[in-house]
Formats: sequence, structure tokens, C-alpha cells
Amino acid sequence: MVTGANGQLGNECKVLASLHQHVRFVFTDVEELSITDKLAIDKIFSENKFDYCINAAAYTAVDNAEKDEGLSRAINATAVGYLADACNKYNCRLIHISTDYVFDGENSVGYNEDDATSPINVYGATKLEGEKIAMQSDSKSIIIRTSWVYSYFGKNFVKTMMKLMQERDEISVVNDQIGKPTYAADLAAVIFKIIFENENPSSGMYHFSNEGIISWYDFAVAIKEIGGYHCKVNPIPSSAYPVPAKRPHFSILNTSKIKNTFSVQIPNWRDSLKKCMLLLNQKASS
Repeated sequence: MVTGANGQLGNECKVLASLHQHVRFVFTDVEELSITDKLAIDKIFSENKFDYCINAAAYTAVDNAEKDEGLSRAINATAVGYLADACNKYNCRLIHISTDYVFDGENSVGYNEDDATSPINVYGATKLEGEKIAMQSDSKSIIIRTSWVYSYFGKNFVKTMMKLMQERDEISVVNDQIGKPTYAADLAAVIFKIIFENENPSSGMYHFSNEGIISWYDFAVAIKEIGGYHCKVNPIPSSAYPVPAKRPHFSILNTSKIKNTFSVQIPNWRDSLKKCMLLLNQKASS
């Protein structure tokens, strides 16, 4: 089962699922299954006898979460417990997706899986609660923290920048938040590798993002260069672009563990960005 099927990662999982015709997938989003409904979760698990549950569902509106803490917690924490309980009860493996926002961004060398967490916004706090509940409810859980996710699907930074760069002569992007982008197609591929190339994959916490460390400004400049746009991109500090939720200034996820454990080769962020933009441009011109 894949939850959050209409989101970026969920849609990328659908693309890969088409290559596994021998496997039965059940894709759910809130219309088919509310993961905050414990009875509904138990029902779907009891009827389907899943081997894996990929939980790609989340409340990801970081700024809205500051005033909508209840719903954020219900989806990012409580519901994860329901899924983990069902996985434990019905002998299913949970693969749960979390975030770099569980860290405060004060580390200057990058974060390992066992480094101390200290979220600085509601979104990060509720995602951290979800991680803890998952591991407490089901020790077989696999949790993958990721960062700066974008895709051909859904709303994301890449699509927003491409649109703005076609409409405007000049834009400003923060240059003091440093991280690693993640192409959701690459994350989906790693999840499928874990499932289909490992008989009994090792449980626990893993980090995944594309290779290379950049700022949001660097990301925007690359989008401009690859897209051949003529829009001027100005670097600005976060203080010049105030938002309700604080962001970590330096949230680099060390991906050595997932690479070594599952023999994963991770593409460079720029290579993956080119792939995604090629697909988006093909769609625009068709």
C-alpha cells in the first residue's frame, strides 16, 4: 500500500509500480482512506494482507502548520502510529518518510541518523513525533528522512521557479538556507530497491537526498541556467523574506548509511534536476 498517492512521492511510486506488473499495489489518498481513521486503517490492512506500507502521506504546509498544529499532529504523528500498529498486527513492513526539519540547522558538518534532534517549527516537531511513534509501535519500521523534495508532480520549488522565471524579469531567493535537494523519482527508486532487492531489509533510520550541497539561491540559478531563462535572480537573506515558520539554516543529511546498507548509488542534484525539467518542458510543449 502507498498512502499519499496523489503527492509528489506517491505519484513517482505509481510510475515505478507500472514496471512491476507481478506486484499488486493499492494506492490511497485521503479520498480513499483517511490515515487519521484508525478503524479504516485496520479494515484495509485486514482485507489486503500487505507486505509493505509506504507512508508518503503528510501535512507538509510548513507555514500553515504553525496555526494548524492539531491537524499537522493528527496526520504527521498520530496517524503514523495507526499505520505502524496495523503493520505490527498484520505482519507488514512500514516505510515511513520523514524530514530534515527534525533538526535545528545549527550543525555545520551535516547530520547523521543518530544525531540529536531539535525541531524549530511545528511541522518538524510533528514529524519527529511521528518518527518516535513509528519506532515505538513497530520496531521493524524503516524511516527515511529527506529534504527539499521536488518532482514532475504536485507543487514544488522547481515548478514555481520555472513559472516565475517565464513571467518576471527579476526574482529574489534566499541564499542563507543550505541543504540538499531530493528528486522524488530518485527517492521512489531507492524505496523500490529496498523492497524488491532485499529479502529482509534492515529496519531503522536512514537519510536520503541527492548529492551536492547548495542554497535555495543556487538551486534557482541552476533552474535558470538549465531552462535558458533570462530572469535575473537576486540573493537575499532569510530576514528579507519573513515567513511564519522558522527554517533550519543548515540541514545537510549524511546519506552514507543508506548507500552502504542497500548498495545505493545517489545521483548528483543537478543531474536529477535536468531530468525533471526535461519532463516538465516536454509536457509544456506537447
